Amino acid sequence: MTYDEFNAFCQSLKATSHCVQWGNSHVWKVAGKVFAIGGWEKSEHPAFTFKVSDLNFEVLQEQPGFRPAPYMASRGMKWIQQHLVAEDEIERLRYYLEESHRIVSLGLTKKLQKELGLNQS
Repeated sequence: MTYDEFNAFCQSLKATSHCVQWGNSHVWKVAGKVFAIGGWEKSEHPAFTFKVSDLNFEVLQEQPGFRPAPYMASRGMKWIQQHLVAEDEIERLRYYLEESHRIVSLGLTKKLQKELGLNQS
């Protein structure tokens, strides 16, 4: 996945905004709360950082191409960085980005979630 593809996918999710910060990283937020970061460290390969459930954190940190997210995981946050994305893993990355968006949006007030049309059954 390229950064352009990453940005297009994140933009397609509800109530998102984009900014460039932290060393020219593509930072995506839902209602002002970060859910995905493209970039972050200097590398020839794109890297994508996202919030995960406790279980996914335990599973993913041991898999090739994934690692606890620099800075965030060292502070006890459950964030993973996928630093090697093979062509056949793009759908999997999209799933984790969408799940990160959902996890972060669940931390918003119920009122704000409703106003933004998030997590409505």
